[in-house]
Amino acid sequence: MTRLNQTLSLPDTITDAGTTLPYHHTIRVEQLTFHYPQAQRVAVHDVSFTLREHQVLGIAGATGSGKSTLLQLLMRYWEAENGMIRIGDVPLANIPLAELRAQYAYVPQDGFLFSTSILENIRMGRPDATDEDVYEAARLAAVHDDIARFPDAYNTLVGERGVTLSGGQRQRVSIARALISHAPVLILDDALSAVDVETEKQIIGHLKQRKEQTLIIVTHRLSAIEDADEILVMAHGDVMERGDHQQLLTADGWYSRMFAYQQMEQNLEAAS
Repeated sequence: MTRLNQTLSLPDTITDAGTTLPYHHTIRVEQLTFHYPQAQRVAVHDVSFTLREHQVLGIAGATGSGKSTLLQLLMRYWEAENGMIRIGDVPLANIPLAELRAQYAYVPQDGFLFSTSILENIRMGRPDATDEDVYEAARLAAVHDDIARFPDAYNTLVGERGVTLSGGQRQRVSIARALISHAPVLILDDALSAVDVETEKQIIGHLKQRKEQTLIIVTHRLSAIEDADEILVMAHGDVMERGDHQQLLTADGWYSRMFAYQQMEQNLEAAS
């Protein structure tokens, strides 16, 4: 308990002095630059974009290109040294931290599941949700049929960190938990990496039809962002390419080459 209290008593490195709430959820990023403490190399450099309400933003790039750092800056886990991020034209520093974090439903690649039932794991996204709300979120995340096949269905205990589920099932339960929330912005941080391409397309299709949340998809598998309104391709912290899917294919850059390579991989897997 002494060690826990030492951790809990550490002061937050982010100043929480905001008093203004955003009146809409358009995200504007202007010339954003950030270094991690003690790091020599820039993590995010001069990044700018606008994501309007209910649009889909895709972010791609190799490991270490700055994708996850950009997400952490959007949620103000770090303070950017240069540039500005606004939600609804309100700078992040002017929004109370609790309200800012409530703007996002964030699904990481390895979503944490608790040692309780699948129903309760999903309901944690909104504790007052009805059972039918949970079922609908699971359908949107394309995991309802999997759950229904378990002997105890939604009452199945998943074990610590969800060890009794497959990687794809854990990711989809985590997505369902995010979908059931009322957060205006849904972030999938490589959260579809463990599902097959067909299931991925089904989930993305469901999300685009909802029109209830703005969607940010960070992915290595480019098929997940084919229908995004805008795609940012990052490398070494910079946005190297931007545009929609067709524009990036025409540009014949990293995106075009990687998409062709991944399509060839999928065709070979299907043939075998």
